[in-house]
Amino acid sequence: MAEKMTDEEWRAFVSDGTRTGKLSTVRADGSPHVAPIWFLLDGDELVFNTGKDTVKGRNLARDGRVALCVDDDRPPFHFVVLNGRARLSEDLGELRLWATRIAARYMGEERAEEYGARNGVPGELLVRVGIDKVVAVKNMAA
Repeated sequence: MAEKMTDEEWRAFVSDGTRTGKLSTVRADGSPHVAPIWFLLDGDELVFNTGKDTVKGRNLARDGRVALCVDDDRPPFHFVVLNGRARLSEDLGELRLWATRIAARYMGEERAEEYGARNGVPGELLVRVGIDKVVAVKNMAA
């Protein structure tokens, strides 16, 4: 039977391994845009980077509302949906630091600097989302 995850459980779940998040942003016409992202949790914030001129970058600059879904598509199935509002920064020091940390999670420590240098450059945005709402369910098919 499905059950809610505790705060500790959902944080561990979204931070486990190299699970990507599916980020939903709001287009200018009000329709949703969904894209996979690499991310980290930093306390009560979701952190990721994206290009300033990408669809999600433009959407976030105009309307900071986001939803992020992280799931496990294997039985017994689990998912977490985080909702919040994004703040954008172009501070190159912070951008490079977080791009490197995110890369360490997804590409490994041995390639973190390489990806941090690639993604921590002018034209990229550091995105911090204050998490306002969490829906976290485990054992959907148990």
